Amino acid sequence: MAVLHVDRLKRTPSHPALTPAPAQRRARRRRTAIGFAFMAPLLVVNLLVIAIPGASSVWYSFTDWSGIGSAKFIGLDNYTRLFGDPEFHAALEHNLLWTGFFLTVPMAMGLFGAFLLSRIQRFQMLFRVIYFIPYVVATVVSGAIWQSLLNPDQGIPAGLSNLGISWLKNVNFLGDPHLALGTVAFVNTWQWWGFLVVVFLASMQAVDPAQYEAARLDGANAWQEFWHITLPGIRPTLMFLALMTVIWSFLVFDYVYILTQGGPAGSTDVLGTLLYRNAFANQEAGYAASIGVVMALISMTAVSGFLYLRRRGWDI
Repeated sequence: MAVLHVDRLKRTPSHPALTPAPAQRRARRRRTAIGFAFMAPLLVVNLLVIAIPGASSVWYSFTDWSGIGSAKFIGLDNYTRLFGDPEFHAALEHNLLWTGFFLTVPMAMGLFGAFLLSRIQRFQMLFRVIYFIPYVVATVVSGAIWQSLLNPDQGIPAGLSNLGISWLKNVNFLGDPHLALGTVAFVNTWQWWGFLVVVFLASMQAVDPAQYEAARLDGANAWQEFWHITLPGIRPTLMFLALMTVIWSFLVFDYVYILTQGGPAGSTDVLGTLLYRNAFANQEAGYAASIGVVMALISMTAVSGFLYLRRRGWDI
C-alpha cells in the first residue's frame, strides 16, 4: 500500500503552477491578443505596401500592359523576351560588376578605416562625424555636386588645366563609355564607405580588449591582431553588411539615374534604370514588372544564401 501511495504521488502534479488555472489561461490569451493588436497596424501597412503590390507585379509580369487601362494575359512572353534581350544582359552584367566592386573596394576601405580609427583615442568622434557626413547628404544633392565637379568644361579637369596640369584635359568621366560606370561607382563609394567605417568601428569596439592584450604579449603585430582577432570578432556584422551590399547593388538606381540616366550608349545601364525606362518612357509596364520580379528573385537568392551560411554555423 505504501508503494502504491508513493507511485500515485509521483503521477499527481505536486505544484499548482504545473496545471494552469483558468485565470492564467485567460491572462495568457489576453497578452497574446494585446501583442497582435500592437502588431496589427504594421501588418496592415506591410500588406498594403508590400504584399498586395508585390503580388500585383507578379501578375502584371505575365501580361501585356502599358500601365494604363486593362492588361492582356500573355503568359511567359515577357520572360522569354527578357532573357533574349541584349539590354537586359548588359544591365545584369553591370549589376554583377557593381556588386563585385562594392563587395571588395568599399568593404576593404571601411574595414581599414575602422581599424585605424580603433587604434586612436583622440579625435575619434570627430573623424566619425567627418566620415559619416557624405552618407547623410541627400543623393540628389551629392549627385549634382559631383556632376559639376566632373564636368570637363567647368569642373576639376578644367580647373587643373588652367593650372597647367593637362593630364585630365578633355577627359569626360561621365560621357566616356569606358569610364562612366567606374565613375558612378566612385561617387557612390564616396558616400557609402563612411557608413561602413562607422558600423565596423562600433562592431570592433565590442571585441574583448583582453584578446588584443594577450596577442600583444605573444608578440602579434597589428596585421595578425586584425586577421586573427578583429575579423573573427566582427564576422556577424561583416556578413550582414555583405548581404545588404549584394541586395542594394542589384537595387541601385539613384546615382546612376542622376549622373548618367544609364548612358552613354547604355554603358551604365543597370536593372533599375532599365525597369524605369521600360515602365515610364516606353510604357511597357508588364515587361518592366518582369524585370522587377527577376530583381526580387535575385534578392531572395542572396537572403537564402545568408540563411544557409547561418545554418552552417557561421554565427551570423
